[in-house]
Amino acid sequence: MVSAGVHGGDDGVVVDFRGNPVDKGRTGGWLGAGLILGTELAERVCVVAISMNLVTYLVGDLHLSNARSANIVTNFLGTLNLLALLGGFLADAVLGRYLTVAVSATIAAIGVSLLAASTVVPGMRPPPCGDAAAAAAAAAESGGCVAASGGQMAMLYAALYTAAAGAGGLKANVSGFGSDQFDGRDRREGKAMLFFFNRFYFCISLGSVLAVTALVYVQEDVGRGWGYGASAAAMVAAVAVFAAGTPRYRYRRPQGSPLTAIGRVLWAAWRKRRMPFPADAGELHGFHKAKVPHTNRLRCLDKAAIVEADLAAATPPEQPVAALTVTEVEEAKMVVKLLPIWSTSILFWTVYSQMTTFSVEQASHMDRRAGGFAVPAGSFSVFLFLSILLFTSASERLLVPLARRLMITRRPQGLTSLQRVGAGLVLATLAMAVSALVEKKRRDASGGAGGGGVAMISAFWLVPQFFLVGAGEAFAYVGQLEFFIREAPERMKSMSTGLFLATLAMGFFLSSLLVSAVDAATRGAWIRDGLDDGRLDLFYWMLAALGVANFAAFLVFASRHQYRPAILPAADSPPDDEGAVREAATTVKGMDF
Repeated sequence: MVSAGVHGGDDGVVVDFRGNPVDKGRTGGWLGAGLILGTELAERVCVVAISMNLVTYLVGDLHLSNARSANIVTNFLGTLNLLALLGGFLADAVLGRYLTVAVSATIAAIGVSLLAASTVVPGMRPPPCGDAAAAAAAAAESGGCVAASGGQMAMLYAALYTAAAGAGGLKANVSGFGSDQFDGRDRREGKAMLFFFNRFYFCISLGSVLAVTALVYVQEDVGRGWGYGASAAAMVAAVAVFAAGTPRYRYRRPQGSPLTAIGRVLWAAWRKRRMPFPADAGELHGFHKAKVPHTNRLRCLDKAAIVEADLAAATPPEQPVAALTVTEVEEAKMVVKLLPIWSTSILFWTVYSQMTTFSVEQASHMDRRAGGFAVPAGSFSVFLFLSILLFTSASERLLVPLARRLMITRRPQGLTSLQRVGAGLVLATLAMAVSALVEKKRRDASGGAGGGGVAMISAFWLVPQFFLVGAGEAFAYVGQLEFFIREAPERMKSMSTGLFLATLAMGFFLSSLLVSAVDAATRGAWIRDGLDDGRLDLFYWMLAALGVANFAAFLVFASRHQYRPAILPAADSPPDDEGAVREAATTVKGMDF
């Protein structure tokens, strides 16, 4: 049965769903990875179809304020990505990636189904604006409109956060489970793994384009229930396809809680903080049998590997306090060294969140006609995803050779992960400056149209900001995903993906915090229910200034980061399964970050 395949075998052994050694001709490879990517494709269709157009539903149908609507969207996306940490923990520690993906996909399907139901049932929405009876029964929030009640909002939140719980578990494990389908010891499969992350993101970007074109159109012109219902159907179909592919996958056994291991190292290092370092690092426990080479950075954690002979002898056997191994300490160091880059990656997603909230609201107040067709406001996000597809596909063939010619990179395989992240941060900062200029132009062109009017300026002026953020995401997402997976310990692949996705969560939460703080500090002067009455352009300029400061901090951290050393196998032993995707150089630092 499946559980035997997931949990059977020794650590590091890859098995089929029956727990037997894998038959490469029948399992894994692009066939297995493709079936897994189908699940992520459906998740992307669902989440993007919800998030990219949710703000117009909250403002137009539930009659909430712009600031509150924006915060609901960013809090939903933030929670979704934060729950990826929980999904990664469960996969690495208990369930394995297969079961975690299967359960998470099912939960996501339930959540999107609830959302579809909440938009169809009449009692789950307030009466339309202008309803005389409703206006007489309650105080209007704005323009004679009655806002959604507590019960109606509770139903919405239940649907959104159920979907977030499922999508978070999927995000943390799909990329790791997909890469498990390739054997790094096999030359052909190892080469295929090198292209997996780019193709992974290219594939899910296609799903995003489908969501912001076809599904957003259905939501706006046919009905929200039909649009969200189609998303739910896609998720249900993905669960069925994923389950049908069970015999085709390769499985890896969960190897215990990575958080527990890191916590043990931090606690042991703190408890032994007053002990002197040994004269020779070779005296550390497990030094000569370490699976990970010893490094001299973060030496304070090395104290966790100091042997305390007297204390160990005096401790009862059921509560051992023996020194931790050098391998455990070095794995903890790997995670700690990710945190500076992690912190400076957050602001990119704060900028990205504006594309799902205020930029969509801007489009709804502009002329969206293209010939005789009125483009839905949420569909302008298609330019973001088209930009992602363009830059992802052009990266290896055009951008990498150009960077090599300009001496930006000395690596034959192209840009490093941190160079990609840096490029994304620059593009995001530029996007906010452009957004501020476009918003100023939109306000000037409104001609006193009022808070709910449409400015006589084409909404296609928003294309540059969507394009720049999309280009930035093509660099930043792939760079961050590659960085966190490659630089983290081998047995923490799902957890490291969750750590990466936590940057998205923190970015969305930071956006909510900034919106609330700016709204309070300016007493509602910058962010108003009527965009023409506020100064959204000043909010964008503030984000651009924060982007400049954040990029300066990133440069400092990136120039000091040392890439994970390559671990070369002994001549008489096979390389480990990740050898084909590790850095070729032993250490890369400085400007070639």
